[in-house]
Amino acid sequence: MTTTAVPRRAAITAASTVKPPVSARQAATTPARPGLRGRVRRLADAAVTPLELDDVLDVFHPLRAGAPLRGRIVEVCAETEDSATIVIKPGKDWSGHVPGQYVRVGAEVDGVRLWRTYSLTHGPRRDGCLSITVKAIPGGLVSQHLVHSARPGQMLQLAPAQGDFVLPDPLPAKLLLVTAGSGITPVIGMLRNLYSRATTPATDIVLVHVNASESSAIFRDELREHAEAGHITLVERYDDRDGLLDVAHPVTGLASLVPDLDDRLAYACGPAGLLDALESFHAERGLALTTERFRPVVLGDAGAGGTVTFTSGPSAEADGETPLLDAGESAGVLMPSGCRIGVCFGCVLPLKQGAVRDLRNGAITQAVPGETAPEGIPIQTCINAAAGDCSLDDAG
Repeated sequence: MTTTAVPRRAAITAASTVKPPVSARQAATTPARPGLRGRVRRLADAAVTPLELDDVLDVFHPLRAGAPLRGRIVEVCAETEDSATIVIKPGKDWSGHVPGQYVRVGAEVDGVRLWRTYSLTHGPRRDGCLSITVKAIPGGLVSQHLVHSARPGQMLQLAPAQGDFVLPDPLPAKLLLVTAGSGITPVIGMLRNLYSRATTPATDIVLVHVNASESSAIFRDELREHAEAGHITLVERYDDRDGLLDVAHPVTGLASLVPDLDDRLAYACGPAGLLDALESFHAERGLALTTERFRPVVLGDAGAGGTVTFTSGPSAEADGETPLLDAGESAGVLMPSGCRIGVCFGCVLPLKQGAVRDLRNGAITQAVPGETAPEGIPIQTCINAAAGDCSLDDAG
């Protein structure tokens, strides 16, 4: 995910984790316990050998304080035919979030833990739960699993909330929110938070919400309820009815939909095409814009591609527009990853030989045996593609 005050965002991860040996894990996670408490702990660990006490507690009390951060699915609520809201009871160490932020979620799919990033779609809840709303992407392992296969009681791995796509405090007098498709997810969390308070804000909010069709619009009825209550001015646009939104069009563009947009602090979330157009439009008018992207910006000419070889054995043929992370996963390599947009550096692997191209700016990184360091050059696999044959050290 990426947030900027004039470009960025995205989401998504795929990673598998290997549990360390009991002895190593115990040494890393179990501090010395002097006296009676320490003796009790040693006896308990001995009683469950070859496991340790934490392994047993993980089964019976996985959401306890001090455990790896997890969440239990409480409810799966269908939103549209291909989207659902997942309500999750987080572990005791969940530290909360600010509406507009996102959370990394790890799900076990076919025995492999895959990580993806989703916006949190709520403000503070009385039940202490959190919620994400997921749209099933064709071929998307995690999104398809969460929307169509997840059930209450299942456990998910969690990471602390992150992201800077949040509203300022205090709020401005006028606010413009532009969203498209699932880009509404962080914004619905903002609105739910604002209008669940005892005192509602006096801010004049205009929401321009774009979708392919009315039937595919997530939170359509809830947004209309906000509009009917006078909370927001809602402008709905549907591609199949209104055509694609040309942001800069002098007659039907954003200025015609929001005549006083120059007076409004603007936030936008959605696909790259719309955000690119909004950024250019606002820059030309000298206006500030904060954006949140769901995919990294990829240049049209991303290179020639080539054979990607991994030290663990597999190799893959990759074109010049496919991130090395995706190429490795497609070849069955268990790749480390994080945000999948070049922000968190969770996907870094050493480039041992060959050349790769940064999909964001076209920069070439080349590793030549005998000239570059023996350990290779660290690169981010989520935003680099093959620029010829190359090899990566995934042995870790």
